Amino acid sequence: MPTSTNHRPARESAQLIVSDVSVMRGATAVLNHVDLTVTPTSRIAIVGENGRGKSTLLHVLDGTLTPDSGTVQRIGTLGVAEQEMSASDDRTVGQAVAEAIAEPLAALASLDTAALALSDGSAGAAERYATAIEHVEVLDAWDAERRVQIALEALEAETDSTRLLSELSVGQRYRVRLACLLGAGDDFLLLDEPTNHLDRSGLEFLTAQLRGRRGGVVVVTHDRALLLDVAETIVDLDPSPDDRVRVYGSGYAGYREGRLAERQRWEQEYDRQQAEHARLKESLSSAQNRLVSGWRPEKGTNKHGRATRAGGLVQSVHRRQEQLDAHAVTVPEPPQQLRFPELPTRTGAVLLRADRVSVAARVAGPISFSLSHRGRLAVTGPNGVGKSTLLGVLAGQLQPDTGSVSMPQGARLGFLRQETTLPLHRRASEVYATHVDALLAAGTIQGSEAIGLSQLGLLRARESSKRIGELSMGQQRRLDLALVLATKPHVILLDEPTNHLSIALVDELTDALGATQAAVVLSTHDRQLLRDIDDWPPLQLTATADGEASA
Repeated sequence: MPTSTNHRPARESAQLIVSDVSVMRGATAVLNHVDLTVTPTSRIAIVGENGRGKSTLLHVLDGTLTPDSGTVQRIGTLGVAEQEMSASDDRTVGQAVAEAIAEPLAALASLDTAALALSDGSAGAAERYATAIEHVEVLDAWDAERRVQIALEALEAETDSTRLLSELSVGQRYRVRLACLLGAGDDFLLLDEPTNHLDRSGLEFLTAQLRGRRGGVVVVTHDRALLLDVAETIVDLDPSPDDRVRVYGSGYAGYREGRLAERQRWEQEYDRQQAEHARLKESLSSAQNRLVSGWRPEKGTNKHGRATRAGGLVQSVHRRQEQLDAHAVTVPEPPQQLRFPELPTRTGAVLLRADRVSVAARVAGPISFSLSHRGRLAVTGPNGVGKSTLLGVLAGQLQPDTGSVSMPQGARLGFLRQETTLPLHRRASEVYATHVDALLAAGTIQGSEAIGLSQLGLLRARESSKRIGELSMGQQRRLDLALVLATKPHVILLDEPTNHLSIALVDELTDALGATQAAVVLSTHDRQLLRDIDDWPPLQLTATADGEASA
C-alpha cells in the first residue's frame, strides 16, 4: 500500500534534489549522471521504453534504492504508489485508509486534547492549542478523511471499510491505494503507471487531482493524454547520443519538438561520422591497391627508383591506416523510425462492407457500414461490448450470427490483434520471412511488393535474430505490426494498436494512419489517440437494454 515518510510536511520548503546520480546493473548503466530537481509546484513525467530505468529513478527518488554514485536530498513527505502490488495484504480497506491519513487523524486528536486543556484552564494550554492548530493546518487535516472518501468514490474503488484488501482484484487494490494517496496530502506524490487500472471517469478525476494538488508530482507513464494534460517537464530515459538523460520543458509539445530536433542533430552527426569513416576506409583501400600493383613503374626504370617509390607507398598505407584507427565513430546508431509503406488503393470500390452484423451475447446489433478508399472508422465503447469480437468478424476469423461481411475479390486485409499469437520459440526474422514467402506463394503480393523487415524501421538486425520469447512485449508488438504491413493491405484492422508501444512509435503510427491510402478500422481506449482521430466517423458500441449497438 502507499508509503510515505514519517516527517512533518515541509510545504513550500519541500524539495527533492537528485545530483549526478548513476545506477549500474552489472556493467550496464541504467541511470547515467542524472540531475533532477522536484519542487512543490513540479509536474514531472518520466518516460522511456521498457527497461530504460523509469521505475529505478522513482525508487531513487523515494529512497528505496541507493544509487551507485551521486546524492539525493529529500525535504518533506512522500506518497508513493508502485505499479506492482502485493496480493497478500491482510488489512481491511478501513485500516489502509486510517494508515494513509494517520498523521492528520493524530493531529486532530491532539487538537481535541488541547482544546479540552484550554477549556479547563490548564497551565500552558494556550500554547499547546496554538501549536496543535498550526499542525492541523499544515497537514490540512480538517477534511483528510473526506478527501479519501471522495477519491474512493470517484475512482470507483471499494468503499466498504470492512473488506479485506486480499479479497480485491489487482485493479481494485490499486484504486484503493491511489485514493488514499490523493487524500493524504503529502508534499510529493510519486506514481508508477497510475492510469493502468482506471476507466474514463477515474482518469478524468486523477488528471484534475494531479493538476490541482498543492504538492509536487512525479509520474512514470506511457499515457500520452496524461502527459499532455498534466506534465510540465518530461524526463526522457530513452537512448541519447551521449547516453545521458534528456529533460524537456514546455510539456508534451516541448518534449516532441525537443526530441525531434535532438534526433535530427543526432542523425546528422552519425551520418557525418559514418561518411568520414567510409572515406578513410576507401582511402586506405586505394593505397593498399597501389602498393600491390599500381606503384610498379614502366619497364626500364632503375631499381633505385622502384625502391624509392615502394617506400613512399608503404608510408602512405601506414599513414592512412593510422588515420582510420584514430577515427572512432563516437555517436551511437540513432533510434529507429517507423517507415510506414505506401499501401495500394482501389478508388471507386467498396473495400469492406458489414451488413446487419451481430454476434449473440457478444456484439449487439445490427451493425452496418461500408468503407472505400481512405475510409476511416473508430470503434469505441466500454469493455465487454464486443469491440474485439466485431474486428474478428470483420477479419473473417469469427462468423456472425446475423448479417454478413464482404470484401471484393483480391482485396487484401491486415489485422493487428490486441493479443499476440507469435510462436515464442522461433526467431523473429524467420517468422517474418516465412510470412512473406507464404504471401508470395499464394499470389497475395507480387515480388516487387515484398518488404524486408529491416525496411520498416520496427526491429534492428540484432533484435530480429532473437527468438520471439526473448523479445520485450514492445518488440513483439512491433513484429506483429510488421507482419500486418507486409501484407500491403487495402484494409487495416487495428485492435488497441498502442498497447506496449513506445510514445515515439505511437506518434509515428498515428501520423501514418492519418496519411495512408488504405481503409482503416481502429478500436482503442487510448485517450490521446481518440483525440487525434476525433474527425474519424465513430462506431459507438453500447450494451443497451434493448440490445442495440449504435453507430
